[in-house]
Amino acid sequence: MTALGWALADSWTIARRTLVHWRMQPGIVIFNWFFPVLMLLMFGALLGGAMDFPDGQSYYELLVPGIFALAMLFGLEGTMTAVTTDAAKGVTDRFRSLPMSSAAVVMGRCIADMLDSAVTLLVLAATGLALGWRWHEGVPSALAAFGLLLLLRFALLRVGIFIGLTVKNAQSVTIVQVLVWPIGFLSSAFVATSTMPSWLGTIAQWNPLSATATASRALFGNPDPSATWIGAHAEIAAVIAPLLLIAVFLPLSAHRFRTLSR
Repeated sequence: MTALGWALADSWTIARRTLVHWRMQPGIVIFNWFFPVLMLLMFGALLGGAMDFPDGQSYYELLVPGIFALAMLFGLEGTMTAVTTDAAKGVTDRFRSLPMSSAAVVMGRCIADMLDSAVTLLVLAATGLALGWRWHEGVPSALAAFGLLLLLRFALLRVGIFIGLTVKNAQSVTIVQVLVWPIGFLSSAFVATSTMPSWLGTIAQWNPLSATATASRALFGNPDPSATWIGAHAEIAAVIAPLLLIAVFLPLSAHRFRTLSR
């Protein structure tokens, strides 16, 4: 095979290793799939009655795409913990000593996590449909929306892998986990940024999660009254923001992996 073929084969081998670990711990995987569902049900019940939408539209029309975007952030701590644990136990060093592509260790983890994220979106979409959420712009637009969501997930994985290779142990990841919640909630996942105080709405709108949530709502044909520049150009922002994260953290994580020393 070519060098690319070997790299892909090695990446799939590492991905299968992660999938085997998940098969041996199905409870954790199932919880990761259904935790966003719990968030959807909880916030839909708590906030839905307070939201006023014209023409009988449901709050779920706004909430479901927001939870889609939020789900791409959730579970990132699991990636960071796994990467840190492998490095701390010497597993990563063992992989580096084998005649295999150096990129396979990182890409294998990404492949497994992307498959997990796709299942999460399927479970969330099925739940949203059961609750009355609908997309109104046809299948191609819906697929484009899911593509943007997975692009965001891939970009965030690069951030998570870099952090996982940087922190000293799995306990240190707990400190980083605290940041997941402010980043997730300081966005348009639950409410339109136009309803926030202007300074807070500006910060929230520039959150990459907001760009993807707003873009996916537009592609699904769901309402989103955000009126800022990013709100009006969400599809562009939802592509540029993840690509910028990848451009920054892909070389950083690759360099960290090559120079890893513990």
